[in-house]
Amino acid sequence: MAAQRLANYLKTYRKKSGLTQREVAYLLGWKRGEQFVRYEKYQEFPTLPVALGCQAIFKVPVTELFAGTNDSITSEVGARVEMLAAELEKRNDHGKQARSTARKLAWLAAHHGRPNSPHQ
Repeated sequence: MAAQRLANYLKTYRKKSGLTQREVAYLLGWKRGEQFVRYEKYQEFPTLPVALGCQAIFKVPVTELFAGTNDSITSEVGARVEMLAAELEKRNDHGKQARSTARKLAWLAAHHGRPNSPHQ
């Protein structure tokens, strides 16, 4: 089993860069570093613009900067994909609705590795 990763690695990459919290805050367009501290300490999740700003600063993909959070969200979405696919496979649609359901199941199979549906 793979080791569980930290929610984020902002502090790790900030330390590697040699930048202070105040300097990173400045690069993000802030006057003070207190908000960044809350992100480093996992007290809050950053907004998308802040996460993308961190990606631009550290030149590390958001999925690596927020590895543990990414793992958790990916797992949760994967479980919901499975539940949705199971619900779609149970449907007994006809005509246009059956084609729509088949298209959704094909998309799920192509993008999430699900086996093709018997509807196809």
